Amino acid sequence: MTDDDATRQLLDRFLHAVRSLPSLLAVWAHGSLAGGDYRPGRSDLDLIAVVARRCPPDEEKFLTRAHTTLDKTLPPAAKLHCSYVAADEWADPDRPHFTWAHRETQYRPVTPVTRRELHAFGRVLHGPPPADLLPPVGDADLAAFVRRDLRTYWRPAVDHPARWLQDVWVDLGLLTLARGRVTLTTGRLITKGEALDVLTALGAPADVVDDIRQRRYGTPPPASPAWRVRRAGATRAFLAPAIERTLAEYGGPGA
Repeated sequence: MTDDDATRQLLDRFLHAVRSLPSLLAVWAHGSLAGGDYRPGRSDLDLIAVVARRCPPDEEKFLTRAHTTLDKTLPPAAKLHCSYVAADEWADPDRPHFTWAHRETQYRPVTPVTRRELHAFGRVLHGPPPADLLPPVGDADLAAFVRRDLRTYWRPAVDHPARWLQDVWVDLGLLTLARGRVTLTTGRLITKGEALDVLTALGAPADVVDDIRQRRYGTPPPASPAWRVRRAGATRAFLAPAIERTLAEYGGPGA
């Protein structure tokens, strides 16, 4: 899956910890780690653990301690995210599940995009494959989620200028648009690397696309405050109409 020793060590340590859960059924990787676009130290480690029943409070405390220990001892663990999903709770895609992400516990759903990724190219780290435990995601449900995400989350976010001074907002906002547009057009899921080429074809600011590419695949120079302000303005000026155009073209029901 990866030739990176630090990532492999982290996954080994993580699996050793979670295998002590008596209810553990499977552990799968999705996102960049499974899709072939993983970059050590830059990409998130996106995982899903399936358990036989919802984790009770004592198991949530155990998992929190395990993740905290990994975070303190292995630097790549800062980017490890894992949701713990009960095998009988897949039916509701909006249902939140116990999750470790961004170095803290939270509750969040496993989106239709993640579910489709698991079916399309999910990697099995433990237990049976996704097809044995995870219901399939229909094209209509996938498209509906993409439209809703663009309409109710990303388009309103553009109206908050301060957010777009941060790398993460620029990266995720633009890449989500490109990936979502391809999914709405073809039904396919694409990598972040492929999404950069889509952004270029859509007319996204070339210097902003190059900035994302360099931070993901190259060695960028430090970003000056002036560049962050200019980048934020250019990103927002492109993204708002691009989202609105995408929703108008591929709106579908409820757009």
